[in-house]
Amino acid sequence: MAATPTPTSQQRHSEHGMPRWPALTLAVIVGVEMILMLDITVLNIALPSIRSDLGFSSAGLAWVINAFALTFGGLLLLGGRAGDILGRRRVFILGVLVFTLASLMGGLAVSAEMLIAARALQGVGAALAGPSTLALLMTHFEQGDRRNRALAIYSSVTGSAMALGLLVGGVIVYLADWRWVLLINVPIGVLVAVLAPLTLVEAPRNRGRFDLAGALASTLGLGGLVYGFLRAAEGAWADPITIGCFIGGVLLLGLFVLIERKAVQPVMPLRLFADRSRAAAFLNMLLVPATLFAMFFFLVQFLQEVLEHSPLLTGVSFLPMAASVLLGAQIVTKLAPRTGPKPIAAIGVTVISAASLWLTLLSTESGYLISVLGPMILFGAGVGFSVVPLNIIIVSNVPPGDSGAASGMLQAFQQIGGALGLAILVTVFGTATRAAEASGASANVVMTEGVTSAFLVGSAFTLAALAATLIGVDAARSKEKATAAAGP
Repeated sequence: MAATPTPTSQQRHSEHGMPRWPALTLAVIVGVEMILMLDITVLNIALPSIRSDLGFSSAGLAWVINAFALTFGGLLLLGGRAGDILGRRRVFILGVLVFTLASLMGGLAVSAEMLIAARALQGVGAALAGPSTLALLMTHFEQGDRRNRALAIYSSVTGSAMALGLLVGGVIVYLADWRWVLLINVPIGVLVAVLAPLTLVEAPRNRGRFDLAGALASTLGLGGLVYGFLRAAEGAWADPITIGCFIGGVLLLGLFVLIERKAVQPVMPLRLFADRSRAAAFLNMLLVPATLFAMFFFLVQFLQEVLEHSPLLTGVSFLPMAASVLLGAQIVTKLAPRTGPKPIAAIGVTVISAASLWLTLLSTESGYLISVLGPMILFGAGVGFSVVPLNIIIVSNVPPGDSGAASGMLQAFQQIGGALGLAILVTVFGTATRAAEASGASANVVMTEGVTSAFLVGSAFTLAALAATLIGVDAARSKEKATAAAGP
């Protein structure tokens, strides 16, 4: 009888699900997730400094946020597929290296164009590394208490990083310079690239195909629409380039749908929209971030330019929002199995709508405690209440072969919705500020008019999301799935 081959250390590691240094392994995975999530919002706090340093226009400044969000969201599903086919650890490390190089490029930027290019490249790196973080955590920690503790740490970082990014950005800008908001990623990225081969084990690869045509059509189509809106924000609605961007964007997105219908392994399986409740939840994941991204973008500028807060004080001002996100999410995890996700999601989106409408009342006489703190807390609580039940609705009853795609689409829709929504609301902001300038208003009044107009349209987005929840989500079916997911 032939001897049974002795498994290698890599095989033992993969089978038993426990790394040699579990704390260090978790730190590497969560550390990358943290810097990726922080970079969604961390530069918001530095926007006034970046505008004056590199000569951005008010509309062009949105590209500092949108260049990252578009490539991150647009290529996220392709990055997940790359991890499955080429190896998750390999793609994870590649993504970290690309993100690190882009951070260095952005920190050394000498022009607006160079910074935007760096932010777009950061998004490419995030799209490669991001999908592998959760997958690597699941393969390195065995099912049970160890994995649950690791997931709890991972979820806490993910849930609070966007709001905490504003505090981190404020501290860095206060102590140093806005460039260090990007440069701080470089030593972290290098350290992760060195530690990852020592702490992470490569998972078995899967056969598959890359839907490059679909990924490019969707990313370029969305980019065309965003560019069109940002040109229109500067009053160029009738400009041939603006019109061409809108037409090209719509045609490319139409082509994307055709590609996905025929692709053997589509980057976005259209069959996932066949379920009415899931389709409504995906629509929420477009509309709610559309207002949330704008809230960060505009409130940071209002606090610094109208209320004259320092970058550090502005970052600290968002801490109550981070706390309310975490508290809301903890409450939801206990309520969802009993009530089902639909009523909780509806409450969450209603609260976000109320917060956005409250911010339409801002004026040059507004103070932080009366006019800003309350909406921030409501925003945070609404996000905490809405995200968890919407996640439940999206991932429930998904065929095993589509579970990864559904999860990736959820994250992609958040980034795409945020980028497209911000572009639209910057256009609203630009139209309102031009009207205020024409009337001879002061700089503070001009800024306030633009911000309140943007939040008024943002409220329409969240009210549309509420309607989608109330009309589209099947309460009985979603409650049944939530109860089953919670277990006995």
